[in-house]
Amino acid sequence: MTDVFAHLNGIIRHFGQVKALDSANLEIHSGEIHGILGENGAGKTTLLNILGGIIHPDAGSLEVGGSQVRLQSARAAWKMGIGLVHQHFTLVPGLSVLENLALGRRHRGHRWRLHLKEIRKEASELSKLTGLTVPFEASIEELGVGDRQRIEILKALLRDPQLLVLDEPTAVLAPAEIDQLFQLLRTLAEEGRAVVLVAHKLDEILSIADRVTVLRRGRTVMTAVGADIDTAILADAMVGSSSSDGDVPTTPDVLSVLGQGSDHSAQNREPGNRSVAELKGVDVYGPQGGLALQDVGLEVMSGEVIGVAGVEGNGQHELALVLSGRQEVASGKLQIPERVGFIPQDRNREGLAADFDLTENVALALHRDPRFRLGPLLRWSLIELHAAEIRSRFKVRSSGGRALARELSGGNQQRLVVGRELSRLPALLIAENPTRGLDFTATAFVRGELKRLAHDTAAGVVLISTDLDEILEVADRVFVILRGKLTPVPSAHDSREAVGAMMLGSRLEVH
Repeated sequence: MTDVFAHLNGIIRHFGQVKALDSANLEIHSGEIHGILGENGAGKTTLLNILGGIIHPDAGSLEVGGSQVRLQSARAAWKMGIGLVHQHFTLVPGLSVLENLALGRRHRGHRWRLHLKEIRKEASELSKLTGLTVPFEASIEELGVGDRQRIEILKALLRDPQLLVLDEPTAVLAPAEIDQLFQLLRTLAEEGRAVVLVAHKLDEILSIADRVTVLRRGRTVMTAVGADIDTAILADAMVGSSSSDGDVPTTPDVLSVLGQGSDHSAQNREPGNRSVAELKGVDVYGPQGGLALQDVGLEVMSGEVIGVAGVEGNGQHELALVLSGRQEVASGKLQIPERVGFIPQDRNREGLAADFDLTENVALALHRDPRFRLGPLLRWSLIELHAAEIRSRFKVRSSGGRALARELSGGNQQRLVVGRELSRLPALLIAENPTRGLDFTATAFVRGELKRLAHDTAAGVVLISTDLDEILEVADRVFVILRGKLTPVPSAHDSREAVGAMMLGSRLEVH
């Protein structure tokens, strides 16, 4: 029997009128990996933030090492050996990667001096050990979400925690990086440390967790040994037998998300005969001055979903910005339609105004839409109705249209952005990791909506995702982006193994 490192008992936490946690319980053992699952808004991040000293419970108790404690701050949690890797990044944009790593480290000697040489050496050794490679001299604001996630994990590991808490760390990592991360977590557990992991992919949790806890609407509804349960049991615990949020997940799309469907649910359809967007010989410079896209050619036809797979940092974000009309090309030709929808990779930086309410965030995408204008004025009553319809259809859990965007859970923020962009009925939709942070029911719904948008409205959809399974499920045609170059994948070679090899630079032999 392993020792109990921490015990949260009867935790209650409100945000305004919303009860985020309702007598939730969690027992964490040393030497174990503990998985936490739940739908968007179930209270997972709130519970972890209490454990990490970020917020305080309204009621309930927290014990660490057998003693009841009240963690007044994140620093207090660090001193007790608790390291938290946040879902929403906490890095300082104006500083370099190395300086951010230094801020998260316990300093020796002079308390106001950052010993960067020492930190670089330790971080380099840890980077090699974990496979989490990051550019130490780069500024944070130049980096994509994948690099930022790797930095957050390294920052927590440099504190040498006895309990490592990770809130959705795999959402923007490539399959090989996820495998390396899981090997690292297993090593930490074997050393006697405790690990808590939140993820939305049920098969990921089952592959690594010794025990699993499920939250539903702020309550702990199940804790079980990982070897004793399967995806069906977890899915039922997450949504309940009579979910008030909609249908019980039994559609083929949901079965695919659970890993029980076919490898490819996208049909081998012929694309439409109308070109929606086209790039010819496009070069684009990245934030660090080098070419992020090199001689890229791509034609998007009406009624098709194009999937772009690749390890994060190979030019995907620049491709998304170019196709959405948000970045100029250095050379080459670009043709895109007037109505373009854009689901960005970072909803907080590019998708939402955190201090605007939900209706105002929907209005941001409608100010040029003639359906919602009367001359120079916005038809606000129609926008309010439209925003309410989006919240209902995409099951955005909130206290209403006046709730601020920053008050929502990460998954519900993503639902709002996805719903807003899909409801615009664009001629071209650019979706960059659109299901990041979504639970499995919402993931299935969004994937289905992307296919329906293309196949039913003749829109062109470009899905850019680090989730290879998502690409293979949704896309009609698949491309791989590597070091800024876009390569089509022959349909005879679009297996997971073959595309994964191309993402890492292996060449396919086409017969």
